[in-house]
Amino acid sequence: MKNIVLSAVAVLAMSSFSVAGGDVAPIEEPVVVPVVVDDSGFYLGLAYTALNMTADVSEGSFVDPAWNEGFDKSWSDIMVQAGYKFNAYIAVEGRYWFGLSDDALWPGYYQEVGGLPLDTSVDAWGIYVKPMYPVTEEFDVYALLGYGSTSVTINDVDYDWGLDGFSWGLGASYSFTENISAFVDYVRVTDVSEDYYSALTGTATVDTVVDTWNFGVSYKF
Repeated sequence: MKNIVLSAVAVLAMSSFSVAGGDVAPIEEPVVVPVVVDDSGFYLGLAYTALNMTADVSEGSFVDPAWNEGFDKSWSDIMVQAGYKFNAYIAVEGRYWFGLSDDALWPGYYQEVGGLPLDTSVDAWGIYVKPMYPVTEEFDVYALLGYGSTSVTINDVDYDWGLDGFSWGLGASYSFTENISAFVDYVRVTDVSEDYYSALTGTATVDTVVDTWNFGVSYKF
């Protein structure tokens, strides 16, 4: 009888352990959900620009020898930009350079009659694809690839010299906040080789390059 009681106690004890074990849930590892930062949005910017125009006669010659020496002149511009950033690696951007008037001494007739400086400004615009690479969370480097055009105004007269074509640039930006960043870049707005012919001036091929250095601030909405 004693053995029967002990056996019954053992069976009950095993049953209790079995039920208790069934209540213990397996330990699950926490699921880590990555935080996705939305870096897209429109942005606007404003910059000071140091613009330089050079022209060299590569073939032929003009009747006026002063033009054959070419020229190398600089102006100050204000640049505005507007763009859309799709993600951390690509954007599209438009730029317009407003020329600030400054006196410039041009070769040719005006130089021969006394070298009078003429009120001159250079405007330009460009549209670009902007590939970017985030070196750090705040610091980006980028390129600009697109199309640019330049126009020259001398004494309130606009001159269309056919200065348009492929445009490119390289730059870097630093973000101080989520919305505000500073940037500096170099952009070759136009690089054109153009043939000129006139019975009065002669025939020549002129290579004209318009370069800009831009120092500005952008705001991303």
